[in-house]
Amino acid sequence: MPSSTDANVVGSGPNGLAAAVTLARAGYTVRVYEKADTIGGSARTLPLTQPGFQHDLGSAVHPLALASPFFRAFGLASRIDLRVPDISFAHPIVAGRSAVAYRSLDHTASQLGRDGRAYRRLLAPLVAKALEIARFTGSPLLQVPETPGVAAQFGLRSLQQGTHLWNAGFRDEDARALLSGAAAHTILPLPSLASAAAGLALTTHAHAGGWPVPVGGSQAIIDALVADLEAHGGTVITGVDVHSLDDLPASEITILDVTPRAFVALAGDRMPPAYRRSLARFRYGNGVAKVDFALRAPVPWTDPVLRNAPTLHLGGTRAQIARAEDAVARGGHPASPYVLVSQPSVLDSTRAPAGAATLWAYTHVPAGSTLDRREAVVTAIERFAPGFRDVIIDAASLSAAQVEASNPNLIGGDIGAGAPTLSQLIARPRLARDPWRTPLDGVYLCGASTAPGPGVHGLSGWYAAQSALRTHAQLGSPDLLPREK
Repeated sequence: MPSSTDANVVGSGPNGLAAAVTLARAGYTVRVYEKADTIGGSARTLPLTQPGFQHDLGSAVHPLALASPFFRAFGLASRIDLRVPDISFAHPIVAGRSAVAYRSLDHTASQLGRDGRAYRRLLAPLVAKALEIARFTGSPLLQVPETPGVAAQFGLRSLQQGTHLWNAGFRDEDARALLSGAAAHTILPLPSLASAAAGLALTTHAHAGGWPVPVGGSQAIIDALVADLEAHGGTVITGVDVHSLDDLPASEITILDVTPRAFVALAGDRMPPAYRRSLARFRYGNGVAKVDFALRAPVPWTDPVLRNAPTLHLGGTRAQIARAEDAVARGGHPASPYVLVSQPSVLDSTRAPAGAATLWAYTHVPAGSTLDRREAVVTAIERFAPGFRDVIIDAASLSAAQVEASNPNLIGGDIGAGAPTLSQLIARPRLARDPWRTPLDGVYLCGASTAPGPGVHGLSGWYAAQSALRTHAQLGSPDLLPREK
């Protein structure tokens, strides 16, 4: 290990790098240590199948890239090319017919027939306050919201959509399916308060700033963070597996982009027993099985509108999705699963050779599942795109167990690094007003296992760094915007 530094950061995912950038901008000398040979954690982009095809290891579409308070403070939209589609997401109901969430709320409502008015009534107040929603949902739930009225509106709507009253006001399937497809991102049984809140937040951003796709893949976000870090004296060292805090050089601040389980192992005997017990109560959720496809041509969707949708939710009606998610929660692998599909090539020609396309897909499975779900994913797509098999050149498929092997933060294939239940969104990873600060002097925890939870938003790292700056230097968050050359 190198000699002492002002600050160590372990993990080069979006949260670790957000912490590193914040500390470097405050004048600290920062070193980031990454176990893998490439930077970015789950936000990496790699040629997983054939040469010329670029695939995102984690999320390919980023609903929070424009709404996250950290990314707004960092000026991400001015640093990389974020393509915002007219269609945020689409949801095929039966072959040839789909519900579509356009970026325009009015256009979406106009396509929902007799449920258009109810859909607009549910979403319009939230869309009008989308940035306040982003601040509220991106903050620890123990904090008093800056805009209590907005929080109340959001909470009441989550209460409706998170209980068996969720169909009240809707008479047809399309609006229900749109909302359910977004809520199912949480890998929780439906309906539930936590899934409803997450789904409403995602849908709000779909009709406000949109769900952008970064040109060049998610790696573009990582590369922008690293460029800023290096411009302010920080460094990233890859291929370093930190087994203990004792492996790190002396520093004033250490920020760990790891799970609570990994933190217990890193801290060893340093960790107070009571804090260790509180982290042991943290629960991880169910997982995903992921498949990346290299395609000789775009997917032959029966409904032409789907060919322009970067994000699709497959799974049929609201009731069918709820049954599939309930089966996963009970430890099963549903025959007709919910499948999340991304077609980044719709907006980004750098992902595949001319005329070809990449396809990113995952489905939910019980934690630690070793089952390869490639065939289930192909069958789900074929339901709405007959002939899909014929355009597949190659595929890279991972079971949930293999997802964890590729990134130890994703325990059991849990891409949220901890079940996003309501209790664990309040206490993430424990009940505290400053959940990033640990009992170990100068040591802070960030990542999706800490507040505010899952998503590519950088907020956990930003908040952890701000906590460290308040404690050690009585400083607020530094200016993060790009500086004029």
